[in-house]
Amino acid sequence: MTKPSFDDIYMELAEKLALRSHCVKAQVGAVLTKDTRIVSLGYNGPPAGTHNCDEEFPETGCPRDSKGSCSLALHAEQNAILYATKNNVGIQDTTLYVTLSPCIACARVIYTTGIKKVYYKHSYANFKGLPTDEGVDFLKRFGVEVIRYDK
Repeated sequence: MTKPSFDDIYMELAEKLALRSHCVKAQVGAVLTKDTRIVSLGYNGPPAGTHNCDEEFPETGCPRDSKGSCSLALHAEQNAILYATKNNVGIQDTTLYVTLSPCIACARVIYTTGIKKVYYKHSYANFKGLPTDEGVDFLKRFGVEVIRYDK
């Protein structure tokens, strides 16, 4: 029997975490790793202690902000990074597995926190109807290795 690779395991976990999301519009999961160990996990949704969109706004999702994005939600990678930071877990030189490629705002945070590699499954640009994956382009431009996971 063939053993699954760590990449496969972490992306499958990210996909399972996405199912925990309370977002009506999209479910995204993230796993932050260092070497072969999990450092932090996250999925998209509102901050703890606020509204769960699927319960509070089941038909429409949460209200939109001025840019047309969710007014309450944190992105999955933000949640993983914030949880690690809140618990004093270093994330320098880590690898991020995320089910949707990072938006430009998340890409800036990923770069600034020292994450060195990002695996993503689906394109944020395709999901949002954008011409390019700005976050992926940004990360590659500044030396972060970005790989589209295609299993």
